[in-house]
Amino acid sequence: MYRIHLFAFLLLLQLFENQPLQAQSPHGEDEKNLAKTLGYPPNSRLLIIHADDFGMTHSVNSAIEEALENNWVTSASILVPCPWFPEVAQWARQHPDADLGIHLALNSEWTTYRWPPVSSQSKGSSLVDADGYFPLNTEDVVSHAKISDVLAETHAQIDKAKAAGIHISHLDDHMDTIVSSQDLLKTYLSASHEYKIPALLARDFHFFHIQLEPDDLVLDGVLEMAPGIPNSKWLAAYEQMLQSLKPGTYELIVHLGHDDSELQAATFDHPDWGAQWRQNDFDLVRSVAFRRFLKDQGFILISWRDILKSRHLHPL
Repeated sequence: MYRIHLFAFLLLLQLFENQPLQAQSPHGEDEKNLAKTLGYPPNSRLLIIHADDFGMTHSVNSAIEEALENNWVTSASILVPCPWFPEVAQWARQHPDADLGIHLALNSEWTTYRWPPVSSQSKGSSLVDADGYFPLNTEDVVSHAKISDVLAETHAQIDKAKAAGIHISHLDDHMDTIVSSQDLLKTYLSASHEYKIPALLARDFHFFHIQLEPDDLVLDGVLEMAPGIPNSKWLAAYEQMLQSLKPGTYELIVHLGHDDSELQAATFDHPDWGAQWRQNDFDLVRSVAFRRFLKDQGFILISWRDILKSRHLHPL
């Protein structure tokens, strides 16, 4: 779901100070030009429009399904532990070419709407709170999680999706939790290497002291809406976010849903990334104005499946 990147903070400064924002390589090396590999001019701006939290609720599912079916987004990732995962699995089997990743989750952040781990965690597991759910926040996981518990859980989420017939194109992280410490990030990368599918990484991530492998793909930036933007400025904020990007490959994360009673109840005390926020994002991606903006700006929309093809790989 949502991320509090340094990038998001800098984005707010950019919006109000109109300063250009540049992502820096975490290891100071030139990345392979993905645009050229995919057959586009090397000065292209490639963009994955990605919907987080597939499986969270029926409201979220229906919005993401509509967006994928209409090509308003090019990718989505699945919260496997959530109660509405079976609905996603059924839709995925009916749409085998959909670009779907696993949104690896180690916490359950909504106050009254919670989910437990997928794996069989023992009593006293570092990933289970007193009520049997994932911890509420990232800080609890970073402070207390045992890597053995995290390894069991990440594998269980991927394996459950595979067993349900979902073709997995990539991995990414829920609320930055699994990339928030050196040991957790190593676990994230090890899953990517073991299952031979790319993990979302970007130049604005904190890589600690980890040396990435040659095949690890690092995008030029991961972008998403930051808190504090009024509803009336939603489109303008996204335009400001995207228009100054330099040539490269980026992922734009959106959070889709309908501002209905189900989503309002699940997110009632979280206005940021809550029901209205998700309705705003859904209205944005389906709007003619936003699609015209992307076309006028010359963005080339791609998916994680395109990246797999460029590396002669296939979804799991």
